[in-house]
Amino acid sequence: MTDIQAWQRKVRRLLRERRAILLAHYYQRDEIQEIADLRGDSLALSIEAARTDAPVIVFAGVHFMAESAAIISPERTVLLPRPDAGCALADWITAAQLQKVREADPDLLVVTYINSSAAVKALSDICCTSANAVRVVNSLPEGRKILMAPDGNLARYAARHTTRDIIPWNGHCPVHHDITVDEVRRAKVAWPGAPFAAHPECNPAVLDEADFVGSTAGILRFARETDAQTVLIGTERGIFHTLREESPGKRFVPVSERLLCETMKYTTLPDIVASLETMSPVISVPEAVRVPAKRALDHMLALG
Repeated sequence: MTDIQAWQRKVRRLLRERRAILLAHYYQRDEIQEIADLRGDSLALSIEAARTDAPVIVFAGVHFMAESAAIISPERTVLLPRPDAGCALADWITAAQLQKVREADPDLLVVTYINSSAAVKALSDICCTSANAVRVVNSLPEGRKILMAPDGNLARYAARHTTRDIIPWNGHCPVHHDITVDEVRRAKVAWPGAPFAAHPECNPAVLDEADFVGSTAGILRFARETDAQTVLIGTERGIFHTLREESPGKRFVPVSERLLCETMKYTTLPDIVASLETMSPVISVPEAVRVPAKRALDHMLALG
């Protein structure tokens, strides 16, 4: 038995003892994804976890994801093995900054990406994901200015697919934003005819090169359904574990060697063991923040 397998067995044993469920985002380390009870996008994981009867949720992800689980399931204990695992995109906006903008323009509607803190969600009219951003924007009353935060690229992507007046916040995910057109074109030359699947957090010039634009779940679906045997991928490299598992026999090529989110890789198997042994660190959201944040999430979920 390898050291990794030994740690995996210990995690699974502790999960049983604590009656806990392990959630792993698609960008987590392979060895964590392999043993997770649920694997997926951040919001989907929290929603699925709420449908189980597990009293303890262990989130292998970053801080805003654990907060989302605590917002949706306040009666459960939510553990984040690495509380220092933050999100560079979420850090682009604070509640104080958003409050100042809302005070300056009370008529503004605020659409907040799921990649944000609970405090920012609490000041928002509605949340969105990368999969439903356009649908969320189109659901809002016409004639109102819409601020989309914190990802400016997602806002610009949504603006391409709607006639609404969208103001993008000046934020971005460095992993996706830093992909260049030259990198994509070099990959296309190296792999002639291979379609390019990109995440909407990429900059607009890169999205212009894409054959498919979608969330991580959308990219996985595209990879399964395409007849192409080679697919160029424009999102964090952690997704390759699920890509290869769901679409065996196909080749997946990253368009950049820099597709790595360091904080997504902070969490290790020993971290999860320590968290389950000590039942810490616990992530909770004060009710004064949780209730309005959940309202913004519920507005989105009501769209189906």
